[in-house]
Amino acid sequence: MKHDLAGIASRFELGGAFIEAEPYGSGHINDTYSARVKTPAGEKRYILQRINTNVFREPEHLMENIGRVTNHLRAKLLAAGGDPDRETLTLLPADDGKNHAVIDENYWRAYRFIEGARTYDLVENLSHVYHAAHAFGTFQKHLSDLPGGRLHETIPHFHNTRKRFDAFQEALQRDVKNRAAACKAEIDFALQREADASVLVDLLAAGKTPERITHNDTKFNNVMIDDATGRGVCVIDLDTVMPGLPMYDFGDSVRTGAATAKEDETDLSKCGIGLDMFERLAHGYLDAAREFLLPVEIGHMAFSAKLITFTIGLRFLTDHLAGDTYFKIHRENHNLDRCRTQWAMVADMETKADQMEAIIAKYAQPQKPV
Repeated sequence: MKHDLAGIASRFELGGAFIEAEPYGSGHINDTYSARVKTPAGEKRYILQRINTNVFREPEHLMENIGRVTNHLRAKLLAAGGDPDRETLTLLPADDGKNHAVIDENYWRAYRFIEGARTYDLVENLSHVYHAAHAFGTFQKHLSDLPGGRLHETIPHFHNTRKRFDAFQEALQRDVKNRAAACKAEIDFALQREADASVLVDLLAAGKTPERITHNDTKFNNVMIDDATGRGVCVIDLDTVMPGLPMYDFGDSVRTGAATAKEDETDLSKCGIGLDMFERLAHGYLDAAREFLLPVEIGHMAFSAKLITFTIGLRFLTDHLAGDTYFKIHRENHNLDRCRTQWAMVADMETKADQMEAIIAKYAQPQKPV
């Protein structure tokens, strides 16, 4: 679907004349464009993004969350002498003063483009791993005192593995595309690990671990890495920032940051996790977050890496069985390929569980930062 990007840009206070815009990034859900604008201070870039309301069904709530979170982070950074124009996302106001614009029933927003930094779909060096994990831990810490009550759940039960497993079983029973017979091995893999699905949600329900504000989509490519310093500059993609468990955030950073192959790699012999990368993730995350985490949270970090990988694999398999209605696909059986990479990683983590637990125990104590 083509959009009138010039007209959309005109709805936001970008401070100049629209030049052009082109698709940007590798996200699965929203439509994202990099827009060039001619301003009195020279050419500037902005991000224009259409919110996928098939996924985020209450976009007003989503934008309220993002506004609260980015304003709080901005205040924290200013107080600490940081640079809020680079270290958190900045929403540009629309022409009616809101932080979004509704155009032809589509919800759009505009962000200031963060120059001199980029995201990576695959890890290139271990320093990046440490600093991305540190950025996510810092993000959680800064939001631990967010005022104003509980954030909206933009996708209810997003990381509730028990409910994800129930959805998988429903899709399996319906089998609307008659795909189950062709992926019996992947289905059996999931069924054999059903007991894992309830571990964290049961801890939360029993009051043994607290609910916190979490990012809930801590892929490695959701941290911008500074071109000059290699440090994590800004956590992006805030659509799923909402109440959650920090263990899931750490786990998803392992799923992507410690992965030895791309998320849809078809050569499964390449798929697993690197313990050296896992160690850097644990080091970076705990250097930022250990002061506010409880022992029960730290004690479930290694397990959570396997659990969130299992959860995402379930989501890919469920979507494959349901006819690819959630994740964008670019080839036949794309979601099944994605599921298979997750299963390979889960199996690898099961063989490395003792080593992973030992690494977490080591970095639960203060270490020398990287």
